Amino acid sequence: MNTLRKPASLPLVTRRAAAAAGLADIADKVEAGERLTFEDGQRLFATPDVAVVGALANLVRERKHGDLTYFNRNQHINATNVCEATCMFCSFSRLKTGDPESYTMTLEQAVSRLRALSDTLVTEVHIVNGLNPDLPFAYYTDLLRALKAERPDVHLKGFTAVEVHYYANKYNMTYEQILREFMAAGLDSLPGGGAEIFEPRVRHKICDDKVDADGWLEVHRVAHRLGLRSNCTMLFGMIETTDDRLDHMLRLRALQDETGGFQTFIPLKFHNEHNRLAGLYEATAVEVLRTYAVARLMLDNISHLKAYWPMLGVQVAQAALSWGADDVDGTVREERIYHMAGAKTPQALSRADLIALIHGAGRVPVERDTLYHVVAEA
Repeated sequence: MNTLRKPASLPLVTRRAAAAAGLADIADKVEAGERLTFEDGQRLFATPDVAVVGALANLVRERKHGDLTYFNRNQHINATNVCEATCMFCSFSRLKTGDPESYTMTLEQAVSRLRALSDTLVTEVHIVNGLNPDLPFAYYTDLLRALKAERPDVHLKGFTAVEVHYYANKYNMTYEQILREFMAAGLDSLPGGGAEIFEPRVRHKICDDKVDADGWLEVHRVAHRLGLRSNCTMLFGMIETTDDRLDHMLRLRALQDETGGFQTFIPLKFHNEHNRLAGLYEATAVEVLRTYAVARLMLDNISHLKAYWPMLGVQVAQAALSWGADDVDGTVREERIYHMAGAKTPQALSRADLIALIHGAGRVPVERDTLYHVVAEA
């Protein structure tokens, strides 16, 4: 495979710019592969020279992955948007069954989404739902079994830690019992959503009635112990500070030191339409790219950083591939959550679209499966 790897040291022009920005010591650490501290992260967020931050992140990205950029062919299934939680940033959920725009798919309706792609290569189904008080636990295990029966070869990545915590409380089960039941029904990995921001002050204001940071981390700790890999996320651009973002990253880094089970970190940009935070300004492209770059520099033990194109938009996702990111997610058929929050991106991109996106950013496309096994180099 042609990785087109770049030099593992900083160009002289970047070193000089880092020195001029007062970041020479951080540049030395990055070049030596040393772990950055919370205080280092503060300086990376504070420096006016955001281009230097991007260049440092790009060094790490190319040291880990060269020019390779990963994508997959996946299908999203959000089986219900009925949700008891009242997260202020959410545009997807509806509080009660029967509310306008609420829905809950039958098993046949959910399976039909996958059956419609019977002649198409799909390697992953991504399942995230609302916290629906009206469904029995068997709904979820039956859903997994039905999807596996339809396409035994497809990897089922489903259920955030928020959902697992909710089910454990609702059905009087432990996290481990929930996850073992899901694994027996066909679950292959966890998607990593619902982390939002771990800082209690912020969490109390934006999503007080769902699992706290310790619970979210514990679900993933248990999942990793059981052999499930997972992703991890951070929702940013709301009322949190950059220190809150750093605290979030370092708590993820600590759990990764402990378990090694996280595959990918996905910074998720807040969208402000059709929710109770509509008065907030959205993060600018520069703020998004800086956050990606800082994440790549701080999360030295998580292999992949994903530029989720439905949330970022195609052009910012392309730019992120030079600011630390090495993955753009996939075809993402029928994405609902971000589009209900005002995302203007397409509902799906084809394999050819993704290849063109990656080539347009000067990178080498590699089709992967969920666990980053190479399917094809494009």
